[in-house]
Amino acid sequence: MESGFQDYFFERMDEGDDALFYGEPRLVVHIDDGAIREVGRIFEGLLPANGVILDLMSSWRSHLPEGFLKERMVGLGLNAVEMRDNPQLDDYVVHDVNREPQLPFEDASFDGVILTVSVQYLTRPVEVFREVGRVLRPGTPLVVTFSNRMFPTKAVRIWQACSDEQRMTLVKMYLQRAGGFEGIRGEDRSSEPKGFTDPVYLVTARRGEGDGFRLRGNDGGGGDVTGRGGFVLC
Repeated sequence: MESGFQDYFFERMDEGDDALFYGEPRLVVHIDDGAIREVGRIFEGLLPANGVILDLMSSWRSHLPEGFLKERMVGLGLNAVEMRDNPQLDDYVVHDVNREPQLPFEDASFDGVILTVSVQYLTRPVEVFREVGRVLRPGTPLVVTFSNRMFPTKAVRIWQACSDEQRMTLVKMYLQRAGGFEGIRGEDRSSEPKGFTDPVYLVTARRGEGDGFRLRGNDGGGGDVTGRGGFVLC
């Protein structure tokens, strides 16, 4: 599938095997407590209660708010030790989405998908998000959150070239080009005044109700990173 982006946008300083890089368990969180609380509030406001949730690119913690009701949550990530120690996961799958974007789940399996502080590492984001649309049930949400932290050797070139506002636009463009999503929007959810906790940015959308992957409802906001000839580096 053509992504509409130049291949070099997704180059990384470290092109080594991700399974090796993430093979050593990191039993730590990657944003501070204030940002974690805000991510929890985002989940509480967007995810359906008592649903089946996929935590994409999962690790040691998922940051659902305390007391959040779910039927089941499945983690998909690269480190079994981290996911096994995640108290909010009911099941997990070790799977490298950069090597194989196709997700190992049936169509319309989930009532929500979360992708938390990891979108910057996707080397094939359009393919991955098209798969997310496939495994979501119609009308259910995708919730992408990110901050300004990253492993710089593994974050893709285009991500590092963008400002935080432009990164929201970039993620929205991923979803546009994947197709099948409605109501795509971005929002700065950082605490005020800024600088006291890690910033939090949100991009969310819903799986379309129709059978086809036809985009509707994109708001198009968040800063222009495009030109007449297509996508340009930020």
